[in-house]
Amino acid sequence: MTRKLHFFVNVGSAGYHPAAWLEPSLPADAFIQLAHYQRIAAEAERGGLDGLLFPDIPVQQPGIARGPAATLDPILLSSALAVTTERIGLIPTATTSLNLPYNLARRILSLDHVSGGRAGWNVVTTFEPNAARNFGISALPERDERYRRAAEYVSLTEKLWDSWESDALIGDQEAGVFADPDRVHAVNHQGEFYSVAGPLNVLRSPQGRPVLVQAGASEQGRAFAAAHAEAIYTTQLSLSAARAFTTEIRAAATASGRDGNAIRILPGLVPVIGSTEVEAHARFDELQARLHPDSAPVRQFARWLGYPDAELDLDAPLPRHLTILPPDRVGPQGFFASITGYALETGHTVRELLTEFLGGHRVVIGTPRTVADHIELWHRNAGIDGFTIIPAVLPGYLTDFVDEVIPELRRRRLFRRDYEHTTLRGHLDLPEPANSFARQPVSTGK
Repeated sequence: MTRKLHFFVNVGSAGYHPAAWLEPSLPADAFIQLAHYQRIAAEAERGGLDGLLFPDIPVQQPGIARGPAATLDPILLSSALAVTTERIGLIPTATTSLNLPYNLARRILSLDHVSGGRAGWNVVTTFEPNAARNFGISALPERDERYRRAAEYVSLTEKLWDSWESDALIGDQEAGVFADPDRVHAVNHQGEFYSVAGPLNVLRSPQGRPVLVQAGASEQGRAFAAAHAEAIYTTQLSLSAARAFTTEIRAAATASGRDGNAIRILPGLVPVIGSTEVEAHARFDELQARLHPDSAPVRQFARWLGYPDAELDLDAPLPRHLTILPPDRVGPQGFFASITGYALETGHTVRELLTEFLGGHRVVIGTPRTVADHIELWHRNAGIDGFTIIPAVLPGYLTDFVDEVIPELRRRRLFRRDYEHTTLRGHLDLPEPANSFARQPVSTGK
């Protein structure tokens, strides 16, 4: 029997398309209005989707003259949405490079309790040097060191989350006994980068631990994901590349002693839906036409690749020399590798590439059946577990997906009819991790 699909929703500002904020039905300051995000969360929960993922880079990005380049704090926003939702998971992004472990572990676990076991943590290491300077750090470590720090950080965080055993709370009001101190543990961590005593002053998670999500796709990012991630948000532009990525991750996880099949791999997907193929393409063309000339897709594409002065012929393939990683590139290496690899694999022209990806993720333009066909094809043949849906405009394009594509997937028995669990870990069919401090049963020898 085919595994059931899982879906995250990437929730960024007014939507993923750079012209999303120009949508006439949206106020220009929608990205700071709680009501905007409440509508998004309600739509996603109405569709029975697994979780909302909130991206974040803690720095004011350039380009504010042409669109919003700001976000609310994702942990605070997730906490607010926990009050107005009941089932959907809430997955804020937080960096290991700019947060202290004890503080972040406490904030994520607090969100988990506030939401009744629906929290995840999208673990990032941050590549943006201007973000570091906002925290008094003159320069970020090199990629290898950032991921070594992240590995220690995550292991320490898991220990902090485990510092209260599940049965540590006694709660005997009559006897006046609150908790069993023998079941609350200091972590006494002394590592290469961090020193933390513990224990955490928050009880163990309702779902065992919050779910660890990871989005890095560089060589170091993939190794980190195989060792630690329970769900992976990745950029994959071709079926063959997605299959290779999935095979690599699951094999590496198995080699490290984990169950490789227990990792949920959810590549990004930007669906643009119309009642006909012509209508769907017209909707995407309308979005593209809203872009200011200074932010035209071809200029953005060249800048994004790291070659801002490159002259690109729209009707020719991407020049081979532009598929070589710039030596001074500080941005996401996984995105660069996915797009340039896809360009070399297909030989598509720049014009074709610009209709097939948006900001590093695959765009599928068509009818609800077309989008469902793509999802089913990849699910059955690439070994993935679903997708991270990235609506071009929020909440409208998410509503289209929930109203048009989800029913089609349910007709094909690929997606559940309703929530079957109350926690994010339950939605994703992930096992509850054992507490690393819990006392093991003593064998009697019988």
